[in-house]
Parts: sequence; structure tokens; C-alpha cells
Amino acid sequence: MKKMLFAIKGYEYLAEKVMTCGDFEKGELEVNHFTDGERYQRIISQVESRDVVLIGGTVNDEATLELYDLASSLVSYGANSLTLVIPYFGYSTMERAVLSGEIVTAKTRARLLSAIPKSNRGNRVLLFDLHSEGIQYYFEHDLYPVHVYCKDIVIKAALEYGGDNFVMASTDAGRAKWVESLANDLGVNAAFILKRRLKGDHTEVSAINADVDGKTVIIYDDMIRSGGSIINAAKTYKDAGAGDIYVITTHGLFVNDGINKLKNSGLIKKLICTDSHLNTQYINDEFVEVRSLAGLICEVV
Repeated sequence: MKKMLFAIKGYEYLAEKVMTCGDFEKGELEVNHFTDGERYQRIISQVESRDVVLIGGTVNDEATLELYDLASSLVSYGANSLTLVIPYFGYSTMERAVLSGEIVTAKTRARLLSAIPKSNRGNRVLLFDLHSEGIQYYFEHDLYPVHVYCKDIVIKAALEYGGDNFVMASTDAGRAKWVESLANDLGVNAAFILKRRLKGDHTEVSAINADVDGKTVIIYDDMIRSGGSIINAAKTYKDAGAGDIYVITTHGLFVNDGINKLKNSGLIKKLICTDSHLNTQYINDEFVEVRSLAGLICEVV
């Protein structure tokens, strides 16, 4: 029997793409809102004894609770197994406390989802290119976490735009290990920027670890919010003599007019991202190329 596929409202676009590449039965829902803003959900499809897949990114508090409510109810109504597909896991940059009293929201959200009742064959959650490797271990009890790497998507894009002589680069030393892994798979050099902290949040570039003069540079970062760190990195590589610069990211949030900031910087030739975040569905600019996670989801599920 086919697995039944559901999605929260904001991720119906991705569920439709997954339906075209996988052998699923579409799960039907009724979703409305009362006048006071409270959400009404009803599961129309019969899910008893069915293996269920639910897609939903925790892009904000409302989406997180929508995902939790729906997942819990699918199990309560008899789902045989539950696979949560979370293309973008929100609060992933708040994975540890730096200052006393800070709330580690990545951990509290993982605990919330871990409270979903256990289905007959168990629950698992698929997480994509997490900002920190340790986040998957915040999930507890009977929810089994799987960290899915989007490396194949990144490598394919890098080969298409990198040409014969390119350098795989990161924005700073913090992402150097992941970029070095990509570079090793591609058979190219890796570059990262060494920074020296001055006062407060102010830093200055102290060195670049690799020669980028005259070479195409492809910058990878797992997430782009407003694009500030990408622009700073691109400027640093350009000042060091880099030729064309491309940017690849898994999670494109592009808040605060981020796309226009990146485009108008004049430093970046092309931006490639996945459709892990629903904000990518509102992009209408040739500067940005959006590649879907649907094929990877079908492969893993």
C-alpha cells in the first residue's frame, strides 16, 4: 500500500513536487481559521494502519504548532508509522547558550516535537543541512532523527557553474570543515576567511587561507538570512583577486530585502538555493536559481 503524504499549509508547494517524483497517496485535510485566529484542522483521509509522511518546516511559531498538532493527531487516529520531513528547522542558530539565561530554542523545539505520540512502527524526523551537527541529538524519546545532507545538490550546482578552475569557499572559519568536505569531493581547493575580533561585534579580515587570484569562487553557506555575511565574504574574495563569484545555499530565507542586497552588491554573478524555505516560492528574479529538495525527499523516504 502506498504511503500517505500530508503537508502543513505553507509547505503544500513542496508536497506537490514530492507527489510527482514518488509513489504516494495524497492525504486530504480541512484547514480553516476562526474569527479569533485559532486554527481548525480536520483529517479527511482515513489514516488508520497507514504509513504516513508529513512535510512541514518550522519557519515560525505558527507553522511549528501546526506541524505538532497535525502530527500528533495523525498518530492518535491510528497511523502505522510517521515520518516528519522538516526541510527547514527554525531556530537552528540558537543551538547553545552564550550568555547566562539564554534559551536554547533549538533544543526546546526539538523537545516539543519529541512529545508527539509514538506510532505503532515508530516516528522519525528528517532534517536537512542543519546549522549545527548536534541539533539532531536534541530529539528525545521515540522520535528518531535523521540528518539528511544536501551535498549532491550543492556539488551538482558547483560543477555546473564552477568551470575548470574554481575554489570552494566559506564565509568564515566556522563553516570551513563542511566546505572542505565539499571541496574534497569535488577535487578542488577550499578557501575560508580568517577574522580577528576587535571590539564588540566588530571584526577585521586577517587572512585568506588559499589563493583565489583569477579563479572562480563558489561560496557555500547553509543558510542566508539578510545576506550581510555573504556580501562581506564576496568582497574579501574579490579584493583578493577572485574572478566570477557564485553563491550556493541550502536554506534561503532572504529577509530584509536580502536578494536585492546580494544582487545590487555587484559582487555575485548567480545565487543558487533549494526550496527548503517557503520564502523561495515568492522569488521572481533570474539572479536566483531555486532547486527542489523533492527528489532527495523521495529518495530518503
